[in-house]
Amino acid sequence: MSIFRNEFAGPDGGDGGNGGHVIFEATYDVKDLKNVPTIAKATDGIRGANKDCHGRNADHYIIKVPVGTIIRNAKGTVVGDLSKEGLMFIAARGGAGGRGNHFFTTATEQAPNICEYGAQGEDLEYTMEIRSMAHVGLIGFPNAGKSTLLRAISRARPKVAPYPFTTLKPHLGMVQYDDYEQIAVADLPGLIPDSHKNKGLGIQFLRHAERCMALIYIIDISGSEPWENLQTLQFELSQFNEDLIARPQLVIANKIDLPDTEENITKLKEHTDLPVIPVSAKVGTNVLELLKEIRIIYNEYKEAKEVNED
Repeated sequence: MSIFRNEFAGPDGGDGGNGGHVIFEATYDVKDLKNVPTIAKATDGIRGANKDCHGRNADHYIIKVPVGTIIRNAKGTVVGDLSKEGLMFIAARGGAGGRGNHFFTTATEQAPNICEYGAQGEDLEYTMEIRSMAHVGLIGFPNAGKSTLLRAISRARPKVAPYPFTTLKPHLGMVQYDDYEQIAVADLPGLIPDSHKNKGLGIQFLRHAERCMALIYIIDISGSEPWENLQTLQFELSQFNEDLIARPQLVIANKIDLPDTEENITKLKEHTDLPVIPVSAKVGTNVLELLKEIRIIYNEYKEAKEVNED
């Protein structure tokens, strides 16, 4: 009699393979969360087969996310902070593989007719944020010229139009220097009075500002009493998070190509202790000087960060 027809020949069912995990991995190779799917599911393990063939474990589903990504659970609690490159967070564990009848053999039961189903993998929900969205954030009222400035200093092409709230979400631009250093600059949505009370784009905007290393105020110097705009911007930031005011800051007096702006520039400098750089984003006046100042701020931040890590 052939062995496969012998009911007393013993069990030969192999165990099933484990399901894959869903894992987030921090890397500098990606700059945003565009590649994170709404629903992420790893593959199932391979089922076991006869002749004691165990199923293969499934590959883990690894999703690359930017360094600085924060992961919150369904209750809003921070459960993951991927602050360094290479850090991983297991978002959902795959189920364990089932057991074939070979696993259940005993001294008295050499041919069990039972097996075990595999376990279900985890089904969890998360909210993800990027703590460090950009090195520098451009802060200003609607139509102050933030998008035009970002176009002037980088290859980013945010929408430019003569009406409020052209920018409804942040636009990132990379400033490339001669030594190949790259600095990320974000054009943030326009701020209005009482934004800290969630007016306009409100809290959504202020959260974007919170993720920037340094802040640059864009002031329309052609307007009436532009120094009041600067004071309003600083007040809104301080009401949302006092730490924002302590970060490196710079003031850009934009639209100097318009007539009768010299007097406003002088008065603006009298009303602030921050460095003020007169610029025309539209024409390109003093853009190189601005880039030098941005690099100085970035270098100081980078040196301080290296000291803290040591």
